[in-house]
Amino acid sequence: MRLFQNSALYPSYVPRLNQLAANTQSFAERRDVFLHDRFGAAHFLEPVLDGSPEAFFTNGDDEVLQRRWAREQGMSGEPTLEAILLAQIEHHATEVFYNLDPVRYPSAFVAKLPGCVKTALCWRAAPSGNADFTAYRAVLGNFPSILDIWRGKGCRAELFFPAHDPVMDEYGHGERPIDVVFVGGYSRHHRARARTLEQVAQLAGSRNIVFCLDASRLTRLAESKLGRLLPLRNHRRPDAIAAIAKPPVFGRDLYELIGSSKIVLNGAIDMSGTDRGNMRCFEAMGCGGLLVSDAGGYPDGMQEGSTIETYDTPGQAVEVISRSLQDWPKSAEIAALGRACIRDMYRKDVQWKQFGDLVGRV
Repeated sequence: MRLFQNSALYPSYVPRLNQLAANTQSFAERRDVFLHDRFGAAHFLEPVLDGSPEAFFTNGDDEVLQRRWAREQGMSGEPTLEAILLAQIEHHATEVFYNLDPVRYPSAFVAKLPGCVKTALCWRAAPSGNADFTAYRAVLGNFPSILDIWRGKGCRAELFFPAHDPVMDEYGHGERPIDVVFVGGYSRHHRARARTLEQVAQLAGSRNIVFCLDASRLTRLAESKLGRLLPLRNHRRPDAIAAIAKPPVFGRDLYELIGSSKIVLNGAIDMSGTDRGNMRCFEAMGCGGLLVSDAGGYPDGMQEGSTIETYDTPGQAVEVISRSLQDWPKSAEIAALGRACIRDMYRKDVQWKQFGDLVGRV
């Protein structure tokens, strides 16, 4: 199978990538730096991570990366990123196109794919307004309720999961000096998560609590000395959160941070309904942290009281965390079982086989 996997860069990650890849010159060098950092690796298929000659990977929105490829291949002028991506697919003689960025490249893009492409699939685990994915053979995701939304829009939708990144096995075998870590976005629009973070942040007086939060420029301004003189109260985070907030972390730095933490706090954003199992769950368990997350419907292997701990309310999150830390030997056993479970059930070779089966089925 000649596989082409397209992904996208998270805006806050771009400065890190530019720094890591500062000394690279070629398309392959910059792409390899990205893949080595493992950002998003749970979604990347085994042939991509193994460097198989039949697999091609790119971030189709990375203008630096894509224009390097265009120059190396002698494309004239200033082609659009879409034109470069189409040229890459044709040059690779792709048979299966797997797109992790379908909002940018929806059905109108699929209609332009070269004839070598036999199957086009996309991943989307969030509602996306009026985006049209009907030209894809199937929309993949791991939230059943969101898959139902896509079916309601005329798409075929199939259940598919992230996988354990084998590199996670390198992390989390020493001391875990951080009691609780949370890494992700903070927004008042994510009401349940925001309330939970505010409650847990109040433990910082007696526990080592680390919040690595992705803050908007407006939030950073609102919390500055100048910003406090401006009418920006709605953009400021609660004092308990702002006092301990650190910048976001990504890639191997995230693995290292989780591997240094006893508990990884997780909270679904409002759009996910009762479905659970976002990528942070796989990263937390894969690096051996105890996942403490909000109650809901989890994938197989994520079992409350056996491999993870859950809470129903922000107040209960504090209680679960406090209890888990007080009896850490027992909690550490749960975390170890969770790590083994994720490593065994969601292996990369299993994910790749399931992908191949899915291609044959659709």
